[in-house]
Amino acid sequence: MAVRQLAPLWTMIAMVAALIVAIAIWRRVSKPGKAFLVIGFILGSAAAAMSRVNYFEWMFHPLPAPGFESPQSAHLDDAEMVMAVRFGGDSRAYPIRAMAYHHVVNDVVNGVPIVVTY
Repeated sequence: MAVRQLAPLWTMIAMVAALIVAIAIWRRVSKPGKAFLVIGFILGSAAAAMSRVNYFEWMFHPLPAPGFESPQSAHLDDAEMVMAVRFGGDSRAYPIRAMAYHHVVNDVVNGVPIVVTY
């Protein structure tokens, strides 16, 4: 986690260093070399920008308020896998096929707030 927290700072430092090097060697490289410098700087800038973005939030949306069905009305195959949680007399089952997309479910079981992840 420490590396993840410092990644934006170090990528910005690396991009400033790359810009300084590119400016220093700009006059010494040929025309195709200048094109490679520009392309490399654009790709490096995009990588630095992406280090500041949590792109996993774009792909996986947590279920903030899951809906539940009784075991009798849930239409699950016998071979379908679920993740189960039980606190006291309250229990929940989360189908793996649904969890494979969302990856995170915020829920309350027997008055205890939980986060289920897959």
